[in-house]
Amino acid sequence: MAEQTTLDSLLEMGFERNRAEKAVAKTGNQGIEQAMDWLMEHEDDPDIDEPYVPPVGNVLGGGNADSQSTTEQPTLADTAEGIADAENTCIDSETGARRPLTEEEKLEQVRRLEELMRVKQAERREREREEELEREKQRRKQGQELQQIRQKLQDDDMKKLAELRRREKMEDKLARQRVKEKIARDREERAQKFGGGGTPSTAAASQPAQPSPSSPTSHGPPPTKKEYDESRIQVRLLDGSTIATVFKAQEPLAAVRVYVQMNSNVPEGQDFTLLSLYPRHVYTELDMEKPLKELGLVPSAVLVVTKK
Repeated sequence: MAEQTTLDSLLEMGFERNRAEKAVAKTGNQGIEQAMDWLMEHEDDPDIDEPYVPPVGNVLGGGNADSQSTTEQPTLADTAEGIADAENTCIDSETGARRPLTEEEKLEQVRRLEELMRVKQAERREREREEELEREKQRRKQGQELQQIRQKLQDDDMKKLAELRRREKMEDKLARQRVKEKIARDREERAQKFGGGGTPSTAAASQPAQPSPSSPTSHGPPPTKKEYDESRIQVRLLDGSTIATVFKAQEPLAAVRVYVQMNSNVPEGQDFTLLSLYPRHVYTELDMEKPLKELGLVPSAVLVVTKK
C-alpha cells in the first residue's frame, strides 16, 4: 500500500517491528497515539520483543490471499487500511474531498507524533521519579522507626540493669547494717558475761602478765585469712579522670563495664576494653562473665579504659 500506515509510522519513529506490530494489534488499530501509549506502558514486558502471532483471520498489514472466508466482521487488515486512509489523507479546503498527504505533510505528522512521544515519555519519567521519591521516604521512615525501637529496647535494658544495681546496693547496705548490729550486741553480751563489777581492761590490769608461748590459751586460736566480700574498683577514663565505686566480690566484670558506660564521658556507641596495669592484662569478652574475685580484683583494683 502506497499510503503510510500506523505500523509504518511507528517503524519510521524507530520502534522495533515486533513491538510496533504488537502495539497496533493490541490497540485494535485505533490510531498512532493509542499505539504509542501502549508501547510506553508495556516497554518493560518480558515478551515485548517476541514476534507477534496474530489470531487466525487477523493478519497484521494485509489480508490472507488464500482465505475464502467471508465473515461479517472486518479483518485486522481492513481496519488498518481504514485507519491508514484517515491518518494519511486530509480534506482539501477548496473541493472538500479527501486527498493524500504530501511528503511535507507526512513529515510534519511524524514530527508531531515524535513530539507527542517525547512529552509522554517525559511525563512517565516524572511519574516514576515521584514514585521513587515516595518509596525512599517510606524506607527512611521505616528505618527511623526501627532505630527508635532499638533505642527504646536499649534504654529499657539499661534502666533494668540500673534498677538491679540499686536494689543490690540497698540489700548490701542492709546486710552490713545487720552485721554491725550483731557485732555490737555480741560485744555487749561479752562485756556483761566477763566484765563482772568492772571493765575487762581493769580486770586484765589487776593480773600480772604471764607470757607463755607454749600455752595455746594465752594467744587464742591462730589467725585466719580474711575473706573479702567486696571490692573497691577505681577506673581511669580516656580523658585521664577517674571514677570509683564498691562492687560485690562475686559480681562479674561486666558490671564494671556497665558502670563505666553509665557514669563516664565515653561517647555513646563507642566500644572500649578494660585492662589492669600491674600485672598488665587486657580483659576479653570471656573475662566479662567471671567474678571479680576470680579475676584477682578483690579487695581493690585499678582498671584503665582503652579504645578498641
